[in-house]
Amino acid sequence: MLRATRSFARALRPIGSRAQPARSFATTAAPIEKHSRALLPAVLALGAATGAVLLTQPKAECAWYDFLWGGKKEDPKWSNARAAILALIESDPNFGPLLVRLAWHASGTYDKASGTGGSNGATMRFPPECKWGANNGLGAARDALETIKTANPDVTYADLWTFAGAVAIEAMGGPKIPWTEGRTDKADGSACPPGGRLPDGDKDAAHIRTIFYRMGFNDQEIVALIGAHTLGFCHSDRSGYDGPWTEDPYKFDTDFFKLLLSEPWRIKLGSDPVQYENSNGTLMMLPADIALIVDSDFRKWVKVYAADKDAWFKDFAAAFGKLLVLGVPKPSA
Repeated sequence: MLRATRSFARALRPIGSRAQPARSFATTAAPIEKHSRALLPAVLALGAATGAVLLTQPKAECAWYDFLWGGKKEDPKWSNARAAILALIESDPNFGPLLVRLAWHASGTYDKASGTGGSNGATMRFPPECKWGANNGLGAARDALETIKTANPDVTYADLWTFAGAVAIEAMGGPKIPWTEGRTDKADGSACPPGGRLPDGDKDAAHIRTIFYRMGFNDQEIVALIGAHTLGFCHSDRSGYDGPWTEDPYKFDTDFFKLLLSEPWRIKLGSDPVQYENSNGTLMMLPADIALIVDSDFRKWVKVYAADKDAWFKDFAAAFGKLLVLGVPKPSA
């Protein structure tokens, strides 16, 4: 087992085995039941029969990917995949945060200077990346999506993982995320990026900027993306941390920002690694969360999003859409 890291991991308890704790910036959830995937073949068949299509996405600022969606109807194969993903989340809500984490970790290894990492390649299928402590629990998400991949052999893993994350955000009440297919899969682990590219939950604002600036994000985009910590919760046996960020860990809302500003956060006595708790000890924040209100430039965006849901949804959709295309070759003119 590789050394566990305190990353922005969104981890679940392992299925069928107990992994070493990854002290991570982890959205965790209760154990996923294996029977949750039993509905997928039926849902795929239903989707194929109905040929359902999706309403088109709103525009979002995603650099050169401003052509995303473009008012076109969703390809039937993706409508079928969407139906199966929604059925998976409905059968076990824990898959919602987990699929967001899978999309994030598949994309968040990008380095703009070298052009390596990112969502293209789906290299998390291979060691060493699949064995990183930050990726503990993500095998459950990859396995859950395997039925959909089998039913659509021409769909790449890289496309499916990012698509599932976008669908999960919307399923939990969040905005529509701009997305398009076109990613390819690598054949083996030789293309895995170096470890240590995902953020650590026990660090400060300087560390957060180092990680996100490397990918090409600015302060506003950083705060918008970290707002996804409104989803999920932590378990000590997965991440080293314990507890939920918000009262409803399956609802995509602005509570993370509101709570950061309204609660008198204090270090939880005896916590190792250190985490913060609210006034009655029912909610938690990580040191990197608290950094968002300690740093004045981050804090101003926390205040904006706490007060304006529409502004956050718009900015999150743009930033998350940008995240999902990191490392993807630009389309030819």
